[in-house]
Amino acid sequence: MKKRGSCKTWKFPAQKLQLVLVVPFVLQVFGAVAIVGYLSFKNGQRAVNELVLNLESQVGKQIDQHLENYLSSTRKLNELNATAISSGLINPNDLDGLGRFFWKQAKLYNVGYILFGSTNGKYVDVGRPLTYPVELITERIDPSEFGNQNLHIYEPDAQGNRGRLLDKDSGYPFQKESWYTEVMQTGKPLWSSVYTWQSEAANPLAISISSPVYDKNKKIIGAIAVEQRLGQISSFLRDLDISDSGQVFILERNGLLVASSGTEPLSRLVNQKPQRLKAINSPNSIVQGVSIQLQQRLNNFGSITTAQELQLDLQGERYYVRVTPWRDPYGLDWLVVVSLPEREFMAQIDANTRTTVWLCLAALGVASLLGIFTSQWITRPISRLNRASQAMASGNLDQTVEESGIQEINALANSFNYMSGQLRESFTALASSNEELEDRVEDRTTELKNALTELQRTQAQMLQSEKMSSLGQLVAGIAHEINNPVNFIYGNLGYAQKYIRDLLGFLQLYQQHDPHPVPEVKTAAEAIDLEFLQADLPKILSSMQVGTDRIRQIVLSLRNFSRMDEAEIKRVNIHEGIDSTLLILQHRLKAHSHRPEIEVIKNYGDLPLVECYAGQLNQVFMNILVNAIDALEELPEINNPSQIEISTVVVDEKWIQIAIADNGPGIHKDVQARIFNPFFTTKPVGKGTGMGMSISYQIITERHRGKLECLSYPGEGTQFVIHIPSQLS
Repeated sequence: MKKRGSCKTWKFPAQKLQLVLVVPFVLQVFGAVAIVGYLSFKNGQRAVNELVLNLESQVGKQIDQHLENYLSSTRKLNELNATAISSGLINPNDLDGLGRFFWKQAKLYNVGYILFGSTNGKYVDVGRPLTYPVELITERIDPSEFGNQNLHIYEPDAQGNRGRLLDKDSGYPFQKESWYTEVMQTGKPLWSSVYTWQSEAANPLAISISSPVYDKNKKIIGAIAVEQRLGQISSFLRDLDISDSGQVFILERNGLLVASSGTEPLSRLVNQKPQRLKAINSPNSIVQGVSIQLQQRLNNFGSITTAQELQLDLQGERYYVRVTPWRDPYGLDWLVVVSLPEREFMAQIDANTRTTVWLCLAALGVASLLGIFTSQWITRPISRLNRASQAMASGNLDQTVEESGIQEINALANSFNYMSGQLRESFTALASSNEELEDRVEDRTTELKNALTELQRTQAQMLQSEKMSSLGQLVAGIAHEINNPVNFIYGNLGYAQKYIRDLLGFLQLYQQHDPHPVPEVKTAAEAIDLEFLQADLPKILSSMQVGTDRIRQIVLSLRNFSRMDEAEIKRVNIHEGIDSTLLILQHRLKAHSHRPEIEVIKNYGDLPLVECYAGQLNQVFMNILVNAIDALEELPEINNPSQIEISTVVVDEKWIQIAIADNGPGIHKDVQARIFNPFFTTKPVGKGTGMGMSISYQIITERHRGKLECLSYPGEGTQFVIHIPSQLS
């Protein structure tokens, strides 16, 4: 004969009511505070990164546009002069005419010098000198007039003719200068190398664009050039209002500086000769430090072919750096570097983050105190009731319970006091009966004993009945009070699990694409034990899910026991319910990698307050909107923007209409005929149960005595139309 084994079921150990009320509430608030603080910090950092990148990109575009405009005007002026000479509009041998022509251009254009040199040794230029106290000078070499290669320098008069002779020079070997020799060799327009002007006050940088000059027979007869000084570029960079301590500078591929937003010189005198400075030798510490780290990170400046965005640590601070190549079709190849300190953007965000953290901690403290106060407020009258019950069970029937500030507990206390009074009266009556029975004859003793036994049995039944009635009212009150926070926790756990999975997935994706983070990130990950956190956090959420399921089952059992579960009809604003549902689904409406953002168009009419089951009606809105979003996400290509249109209108004094339409792929007729059937779904396994639209149809037609219709044609979208009465009573 086999022995029957006993099967034990696992139960939660009994806990004090105060702990049951306080601990989950405090844990929930603590978790919310931690998540809000973390997301606030991460969002602040992300906002700073995006702001700096956008600012650097805008600054780069401004510099690129300025360089193009500034240097293109010089190129066009040079092309104009070469064309004028080649077409015969100007005689290249008439140096006086050339000088007057160049003088007029120098008055109009902000250039350094305009030069022309011929193959027969003639030379003329007009420009703004650095060593003469005049606005413009004219320099000439004319072997036919002077008989030699001496350079004559004149101050032009008011018409641009030769005026007062300022100086004579032993000669200017223009035929050996790069602006002349390189053009004569290549036969095409090009920029010269950046060079310096020697002066006691400064060594300004300059550059020349030169072009070959041909006669009508396509024979080269000389070269013409326009010199442009680069100091104006530095002035433009200094005028950019981007940062108090950031730096913008331009350098060549060989590392030599071209322009800078700083006030430091870009060249220096070595043996009384000007020598340009490299960026890594700049007296500006930021320019020097950024250049050195760029050279270390990118090996050399010549390898940079596209825009590079870097974060560098310089002088104990983090700098955002953007390096952008800038090229000219005539030979210029420069690098534009924009460096911005992080502290100028993070100061306010750090202050806001600290304020947020303190506010969250204050909220946690206040919530904890309120939880403790609330738990004591609930448990104190229950403890008094428990002590009175124990005293009554011990035989002390003279017990009463004071009223508290909770209606349900007051009802239980009144029932207990009434039961206690009834028991006292019963025992008093029993005592009187016993005294009378003692005076009666002995032959009725047995009858009285039997009556006493029956009376005691009746009293026990009455006591049990009163206890059960009071317990039912107590259970109903407790179930009602616990149900709301439990449902709140249970309803948010699903979202929390999804968000945590998304965050962990994002973190794993980040680790895949950046397997070697910077030392600070690696140290922080080790400090918080990132791997254990990733593994343990889903387990914690699963445990919380199990716990909330268990609590919901207990609450449901208590409500069924007390028979207090009932629906409630309210007069509500339908638009608020729709907006709340849209707010919950906001994360699904945003743009993703596989589709753009879904646009929601609201055409709300002037609806009155509608008498309905608000929660169930919101469930209908949720089901229809989720199906619309799913339909829009199934489109392989979207030529038009994805849209969901929500319209409300008053049909007449008794009915209102709510229409929700999308511009998705539509629904075939055979599917429309079954869309409200239970367990019917077109979604893949695991993505739908087929009960959403069936429940929605039941809520509208049975609970609200309304009508739900589906209007759709393949390729033209889908529209769900809801008709419900404005009053149910």
